[in-house]
Amino acid sequence: MEELNDVLGYNLKIYQRRDWFCFSLDSVLLANFVPIKLSTKKILELGSGNGIIPLILTLRTDKVIEGVEIQKDLFDLAEKSIKYNKLEDRIKLRNVDIKELLKEKDIYNTYDLIICNPPYFSDLDKSTKNDDIHKTIARHEIKINLEDILKVSSRLLNNGGVFSMINRTSRLIEIIDMFKKYNIEPKKIRFIHKNINTESTMVYIEGIKNGNSSLTIDSPFIVYNLDKTETDDYKKICKEVLK
Repeated sequence: MEELNDVLGYNLKIYQRRDWFCFSLDSVLLANFVPIKLSTKKILELGSGNGIIPLILTLRTDKVIEGVEIQKDLFDLAEKSIKYNKLEDRIKLRNVDIKELLKEKDIYNTYDLIICNPPYFSDLDKSTKNDDIHKTIARHEIKINLEDILKVSSRLLNNGGVFSMINRTSRLIEIIDMFKKYNIEPKKIRFIHKNINTESTMVYIEGIKNGNSSLTIDSPFIVYNLDKTETDDYKKICKEVLK
């Protein structure tokens, strides 16, 4: 059943279905971490899901945010949220397969920023998949994999354009290899931890198409203090407890 939920204190509303797919902390972090400069004019999200990232980005830029989502049910939910928030002129989504963008030569080398919160897990037989197909596609590389995403992003980014993503820390070496393969030079990495004593399970990484070799490791993002209260960084981004 559809629910109309608050977007963590952002004065926005979003339609969700808990049996399908609900936004989580990684999407909120990604929407806040991505670099938006005065020169950032064309923005694209690959795999928009229910539209949480474009919704938050409208609070950070007045530019139009484009997005693509392959799952029609999630696309329809995102469109419903866009209309509810009266953001039809700010967010433009398309219900297409990300890989199909490679056929659109007119959009090659045109984007200043491409964002993706991709499926985290390789589609291996031993992987544990959720019974719901929406969650399975969102979490596992069934419809698209990491290499597909980097290939598309490299073609669509202009020279000097930025690609930003969040993924599992365990895949960082593979991610860096793919960045390099498709001429996106890793420029910034930020590790995300549940608390200061835990290993990082998620990592934010951004790169520049045909950029120079120069990597910065940003300060770690800690979600909870040791007493299980939210950190100041967490409160600043989320503004309330993520449920």
